[in-house]
Amino acid sequence: MIFRLPDDRLWFPETEFAEPDGLLAVGGDLSSKRLILAYQSGIFPWYSDDSPILWYAPHKRFVLFPQNLKVSASMQKLMRSERFEITFDRAFPEVIRACAEIRRADQNGTWITADMQKAYIDLFEEGYAHSVEVWENGILAGGLYGVQIGSVFCGESMFSKVSNASKAALIWLCRNKNYFLIDCQVHTTHLESMGAEFISMDDYRKYLSGR
Repeated sequence: MIFRLPDDRLWFPETEFAEPDGLLAVGGDLSSKRLILAYQSGIFPWYSDDSPILWYAPHKRFVLFPQNLKVSASMQKLMRSERFEITFDRAFPEVIRACAEIRRADQNGTWITADMQKAYIDLFEEGYAHSVEVWENGILAGGLYGVQIGSVFCGESMFSKVSNASKAALIWLCRNKNYFLIDCQVHTTHLESMGAEFISMDDYRKYLSGR
């Protein structure tokens, strides 16, 4: 069942009412208060410029527990080298713009619209959104960004301009930040190969609430 969000109050329906593909609601806005309520409820926005705001709550969540991260021997070697400099929250606007602009083989255009970029930059300035930056010779080569809810990092997007830069960002995040789990949102074979797995929405909501 798809709900239309009221304009006069912050509210989301229970996630159990989401469609099989996870679509739960339409409408509302991208204000910081609404976004934080969404993430606290296990919901995230995902839409394109030619559609209204769509809110998703997949019945199974694709997540990565940092302790289960699988790192290949070649990536272990790369992480030990001095090829990349990796930072946290140094260039959030640049990272989200790069995620929006990077060409992806399985996508036509981007879902990270100008309005989405502004909304998440606002979240960053309020301390809720974070980024990992990967630099090569002083140039931004890759990275990722997402939203922190308690001990859960809700990953939004990542990009690479050079080989393995986004992998390096994810590995660094798992090893250097004390998150209990990383929500990957959408299944990919790439993330599955690094240890990501499906859990139920009920379990995911427990982790969000700190239980």
